[in-house]
Amino acid sequence: MIITQTPLRISFAGGGTDFADFYTREEGRIVSSAIDKYIYVIVKERFDEKIRVGYSRTEMVDCIDDIEHELVRESLRKVGIEKGIEISTMADVPSEGSGLGSSSTVTVGLLNALYAYKGEIKPAEVLAREACEIEIDVLGKPIGKQDQYIAAYGGVRYFRFMRDGSVIVAPVEMDSVRRRQLDDSLLLFYTGITRQSSSVLSEQKENISDRMAALVKMRDQADSVHACLSDSKINRLGQILRAGWELKKSLATSISNDYINKLYEKALKAGATGGKVAGAGGGGFLLLFCPPAHQHKVRKALADLKELPFRLDRDGTKVIFNVKR
Repeated sequence: MIITQTPLRISFAGGGTDFADFYTREEGRIVSSAIDKYIYVIVKERFDEKIRVGYSRTEMVDCIDDIEHELVRESLRKVGIEKGIEISTMADVPSEGSGLGSSSTVTVGLLNALYAYKGEIKPAEVLAREACEIEIDVLGKPIGKQDQYIAAYGGVRYFRFMRDGSVIVAPVEMDSVRRRQLDDSLLLFYTGITRQSSSVLSEQKENISDRMAALVKMRDQADSVHACLSDSKINRLGQILRAGWELKKSLATSISNDYINKLYEKALKAGATGGKVAGAGGGGFLLLFCPPAHQHKVRKALADLKELPFRLDRDGTKVIFNVKR
C-alpha cells in the first residue's frame, strides 16, 4: 500500500500567465505557495486483475479504457499500470471548485503514488511536467501550469513560464520571522459557492489575446510580490493583491459577481488591506491579507462564512506510507 500527501495551494500574483496562449508570446511569472491542506491518494494491489477507483463514487472496471475518472485513467496510462490495482482519494477541502488547485493536486499525487507503487522515485520536475501533459495535452483542459508545479515542489515559489514551454522554479527566500509574519497575515474564507473552474477558465483563455495588457501587469505583479516577500516588506502584499484582483476581474465576466464583491468590500472595511478569490474565480475560497490586529473585525464581518485555518507548507507531494508485502 502506498499513500501520498500532496498540498493544495494559494496563488499571490501572476495567475493566467501560465497559459500557453500567454507564455508563448510573453514570459509568464507567478508567485504561489503550498498550504497545509492536502489531497491523499491511496494505491493498493488487488488480489484479482480488476481496477477499483474510489472517490465521490466508486468504479470497478476490467480495463483502463472503461475508467470514467479521466485523471486516474490517463495517469495509469502514463505510468504503465494496466490492471490489478485499487486507487482512492481523500481531500481536506471540497474537492471540486475550491480554487485551491485540487484537480492538479490529485494528478500530481496520483502520479507520485503510482510510480512509488512500481518502485520508482520521480523528481518534482517530472511529476509536474507529466501532470501538465495529462491535463493540458491529453485531456485538453483550459488550464495553466502553476497548479501542477506548486503541488510537486511545495514551499513559496517564484515560477517563470518560458516561451519554449520550460518552467524555471525558484524558492522565495524568507527567514523564519518573515515567514511567520506572512502566515499570520493570511485568511481564507469559503464563499459557499462551488463552480466548474473550466467554465470560468475557458472564457478567460478565449479572452487572452484581448487582455494581454492586463495580463502583462499581472505578470509584473509577481515580481513585486517576490520583492516584498524577500525584502521584509510583507505588508505591501495586501495592496498588490488588491490591485491584482481588480485586473483579474477584467479577464472574464464570470470571475466575480455581486455576492463576492460585497464580501470583499466587507472585508476591506473591516481591516483587510487586500485579497482575491482563489483560483479561477466565481466562487470557492476568498483569500485575504489582513494585519493580525484587525482579523477579529474581519471574522465578525464575514461571520456567515466558514473560515479555513491554514499555514504555508514547505513540502510538495510526498509518500507518507509505503508498505510492500
